[in-house]
Amino acid sequence: MIGVGLYTRKQASSVDGFVLGGRAVGPWLTAFAFGTSYFSAVVFVGYAGQFGWKYGLSSAWIGIGNAVIGSLLAWIILGKRTKLMTQHIESRTMPDFFGTRYADQGLRVAASIIAFVFLIPYTAGVYSGISRLFEMGFNIPYEYCVVIMSILTAVYVILGGYKATAMNDFIQGIIMLFGIVAVIAAVLSAQGGLTEAVSKLAQLPADGATEPGSGMFATWFGPDPWGLLGVIILTSLGTMGLPQMVGKFYSITDEAAIKRGTVISTIFAFIVAGGCYFLGGFGRLYDPVINPATGKIAFDSIVPAMLVTLPDVLIALVVLLVLSASMSTLASLVLTSSSTMTLDLIYRDKKSLPGEVEDGTIDDIVAEKIERRKVVVMRVLIMFFIAISLLIALNPPTFIAQLMGISWGALAGAFLAPFMLGLYWRGVTTTSVWACFIWGVGLTVINMLLGNPINPINCGAIAMVGGFPVVLIVSLVSKKLPTQIVSSIFDCYNK
Repeated sequence: MIGVGLYTRKQASSVDGFVLGGRAVGPWLTAFAFGTSYFSAVVFVGYAGQFGWKYGLSSAWIGIGNAVIGSLLAWIILGKRTKLMTQHIESRTMPDFFGTRYADQGLRVAASIIAFVFLIPYTAGVYSGISRLFEMGFNIPYEYCVVIMSILTAVYVILGGYKATAMNDFIQGIIMLFGIVAVIAAVLSAQGGLTEAVSKLAQLPADGATEPGSGMFATWFGPDPWGLLGVIILTSLGTMGLPQMVGKFYSITDEAAIKRGTVISTIFAFIVAGGCYFLGGFGRLYDPVINPATGKIAFDSIVPAMLVTLPDVLIALVVLLVLSASMSTLASLVLTSSSTMTLDLIYRDKKSLPGEVEDGTIDDIVAEKIERRKVVVMRVLIMFFIAISLLIALNPPTFIAQLMGISWGALAGAFLAPFMLGLYWRGVTTTSVWACFIWGVGLTVINMLLGNPINPINCGAIAMVGGFPVVLIVSLVSKKLPTQIVSSIFDCYNK
């Protein structure tokens, strides 16, 4: 990993090189970067354990939804248009897109603050997932392993920027693909094969029932189809509104690469996400871990409890799998946070450089100095964000899924609708984007302050879907952007 950082460091001297890999990253690297940023310890340990326990085998629909909606549709709907428009308006981050597309630098600042604040619980969830597996797999405190992981991630991201992250994501993605297949085969083999494992699952009583044989956990849609739908919406639609995911489309080379990347990313998601949730569906065949403090099932310990019975070599593979998934997600999160803070808060007036003269000589020199300074600031901020995430890691919060619901709900609830509609519809207004920011963040935060009367997962799904009518209705009744500005932005689709 450090070798990859050294190899790519020359391409990370400019802002475009550091943040976007020079907008010349191929389909395989982009597709794997998208997939490995999508699926981390949060999915493998937190979501697979909690939702596998709750919905049984029907939780595999979450993985299928992630592949079809979160990967296939995300690439089809956003890929080409995001690449063309962001390159045309010289946007390097999602907050920068909002500021330029809607001609309001206030939106840019607000979006960067929302991104920074709500990416923190996401990082906390990643670390919490790692902690459970290190406690299972090793006799040494997991804190040491997390520190090493953080240092490794910091070194290759600081050295090589996005290109190093994408290349390491590819290596880590291959480990994830082999790992999940091997673990599923081992767990099913330990239960007497697929047919026997499903038969055992069908004999289990439903929650609250005493009689065995309800069969609910081995059915197509499980005991709670509507709850399952909420999880599918949150974990699938969310990718289209998360800065660290959408940023992958900024950097891909061309339209042909987008088509190949769509196929690769979808297959990757089917195997990794589908495999994780399918595996979690068998969690009830193992004795649950009870949290001594609350007397309730420790959902984040379900998957580790399943894996602890495996041979040592497979436990090692699992730890490597989750470490790979988590490092790739952490790298994506800190790179997104640092670039957003640098470009959208500290240096947000990047397009009007000082020292302009007619022959452009002084301007070029000043521009180059500013570019270098931005890269230095981003590298410093990467260390800062990794330090914050380490502090969280040393005292990881409980219930990964709830943390993710808060993070994804606020980010995608605020960003998804104005970003997606802004790529297609000329009629989106600046006021409607502000309204959607208030809606997404407001709903999530108010629900959290009231003690989560709406389950954070369902609240996140409502925030995302509700953003679309908010933007549509407010756009119809608020002041339109000048036609000249909108036309110049949409010119990129005419070329």
